[in-house]
Amino acid sequence: MEDMYHADRAMSTQQDTKISAKGVQVYYADNHAIKDVNVEIADKTVTAFIGPSGCGKSTFLRCLNRMNDTIDTCRVEGDILLDGEDIYDPKVDPVQLRAKVGMVFQKPNPFPKSIYDNVAYGPKIHGLARNKAELDEIVEKSLRKAALWNEAKDRLNAPGTGLSGGQQQRLCIARAIATAPEVLLMDEPCSALDPIATAQVEELIDELRQSFSVVIVTHSMQQAARVSQKTAFFHLGNLVEYDDTDKIFTNPEDSRTESYISGRIG
Repeated sequence: MEDMYHADRAMSTQQDTKISAKGVQVYYADNHAIKDVNVEIADKTVTAFIGPSGCGKSTFLRCLNRMNDTIDTCRVEGDILLDGEDIYDPKVDPVQLRAKVGMVFQKPNPFPKSIYDNVAYGPKIHGLARNKAELDEIVEKSLRKAALWNEAKDRLNAPGTGLSGGQQQRLCIARAIATAPEVLLMDEPCSALDPIATAQVEELIDELRQSFSVVIVTHSMQQAARVSQKTAFFHLGNLVEYDDTDKIFTNPEDSRTESYISGRIG
């Protein structure tokens, strides 16, 4: 009975909404890039954004940690709530928000610092460690979570840029999770990696969802099918369909989704 209770509880917490977007519009100057997107992103779940190039999936992803703030011509309208709080509220500090909503980019971009300093950078600026021992612990934990500890533990003072591409991407994941975020955004995190490194990162994504809400933009439908539980299909700035990944890939509601999945558009 106890086990049943835990299983039920696991199911219910899995479906808790982490991010809620309502009526989101994004404009780049006069270009209306995202049109009226409504979506609820669950906690402890991998959500994939798929769709043809230029359909708005990366633009929408960047709304979730206010990365679009850095583009002068960009304007975001509508509501995006993280745990029920408006992330675009003027009182919200984007730097603090980005500690909560970590991001991993398409190309591995480690800082030109040691492996240790790459991971320690965020916790240091956010004051998450009171001393060197605590910082050491955060670095080790983050590298372990990113499945990089065994490869890096004897070379923590070596430059992060000296790692292989797949290792660099895992270092960037370790760096993103070192600030103990609640959400991890990944913008095509495997597109610069070979198949073996891609498989390692995919395996890692599956483990990370136990701790985080993970949102991944991918141009690979196979990857979306392998790693995600929920999938959102974007087309020409519209969120066409959002559902369980299995349903999107086997029985989509919208003919545009069906055409994209079967390779007729894209």
